[in-house]
Amino acid sequence: MPGRVSGVTFGGNLSLLNDGLATPHGRLSAAGGVLILEDVNEDAARLDRMLTHLLRTGWMDGVAGVALGTWTDCPPDLGVVSELMRDRLEPLGVPVLWGLEFGHCAEQLTVPLGVPAVLDADAGTLELAVPGLA
Repeated sequence: MPGRVSGVTFGGNLSLLNDGLATPHGRLSAAGGVLILEDVNEDAARLDRMLTHLLRTGWMDGVAGVALGTWTDCPPDLGVVSELMRDRLEPLGVPVLWGLEFGHCAEQLTVPLGVPAVLDADAGTLELAVPGLA
């Protein structure tokens, strides 16, 4: 989905987020945040189940936007993962940016959590509102 939003980054590995729903951290609200998602070694059915679980529990209610990283060793045809993410996330009606180089990949970028950021799905960017560490 196109658009530009700002919010505090949160999220991370889809498997860990899904597994953490029953913990105090898992009960934190996504409202107004920019959700960061990636995963490794998961098939399409498991990705679908985990994302659907997060959606059905209401955990993603109020999210401002979603930035999607790498899906290393997930289905070899990334079109399957892309279509799955589009199908599940489009009903949220928020900007979604696909294909950022963070997660479990060879040349991964570190995306800090808990910092203000601007996600611009039209421009294909996720900009942190604070300077990085040298």
